[in-house]
Amino acid sequence: MVRCFVTSPPIITLTTDFGLKDAYVGVMKGVMLAIAPGACLIDLSHEIEPHSIAAGAFLLRTAFRYFPADAVHVAVVDPGVGTARKAIAINTGHGVFVGPDNGLFTHVLTDQGVVSADHSTLHGAFAVELSNQRYRLDDVSNTFHGRDIFAPAAAHIARGVPLDEFGPPVNRLALLPNSLPIVRNDEVVGVVLHVDRFGNAISNLRLRDLPPSPTFEIAGFEIDHLSSSYQDARINVLVGSSGFVEVAVQSGSAAGTLGLSTGDTVVVRPRT
Repeated sequence: MVRCFVTSPPIITLTTDFGLKDAYVGVMKGVMLAIAPGACLIDLSHEIEPHSIAAGAFLLRTAFRYFPADAVHVAVVDPGVGTARKAIAINTGHGVFVGPDNGLFTHVLTDQGVVSADHSTLHGAFAVELSNQRYRLDDVSNTFHGRDIFAPAAAHIARGVPLDEFGPPVNRLALLPNSLPIVRNDEVVGVVLHVDRFGNAISNLRLRDLPPSPTFEIAGFEIDHLSSSYQDARINVLVGSSGFVEVAVQSGSAAGTLGLSTGDTVVVRPRT
C-alpha cells in the first residue's frame, strides 16, 4: 500500500473509514497522483470503524510523529459530509493535516500543544478553510469530499502551494470531548479511546497521569498493578507501544471478555 519514488518525493498519508471493498481510496489516490505525480502515498489505515471520529483521531495521534515534519496527512472520517462543517488544512509545525473540521485532529493538536486551555483556539499553528475553487475538482459532490476537496488540496500542498492560497484563516476548531483525563479529588478518570484489532482497550491515560502504586477500575473489575506484558496475568493493564494505558486479556480480547468499548471510563486511584 505504498507508492514511492526515489527522488525525495513529498509524502502524503491517508487515513479513512472507507475500507477497501469499494474504489473510494483508489480514486482519491488517482486524484492526488494526477496533481502531484511524484508523491509517495502511504496508507495508515482504511479500516477505521465507520463514522468513528474518535477512532480516527486516536490513530492519527499514534502515527503522525513518525513521519517527517513536512508530510501531508489526509484524514477522512466524515459522517457530516455535505453539512455546514468546514473543510480545513492545518500546519502544526509537524505536518499538514487535511480533512473535515469535526474533531478528527483533536489529539494531533493537543499533543503538539497548539490549542489553548479552552481547547479550541489555535496558537502556534496555522489553519485555513479549503474554500478556494481553484484547488478543488470542478464538480464537488455532497457525499465525497475526500475525492473532490481533500485529495486535491493535499496534492497541491505537497507540491508547495502556500496554505493561505486555499482560503481564509480559521482560528477555532472543533475538538472532541474527553480528550484529556480528568483529575477528581484523589482519582484520575480516563476513557477508552480505541479498541484495536486484538481487542485491547486503549485509554487516554499516560504513565505520567497515574499515581504511585495505582489501582484501576474498569467495567466492574479492579486491577491493582501495572503489567509489563500481555502475558503477566489474565487481565492486564499496561502502557502500550502508543504510550497510553490499555486493558488487555491474556491471549484474548479485552473488548469481548470484559465488554469494553470506546467511551468506557477507566478510574485510577492510589492503592490503599
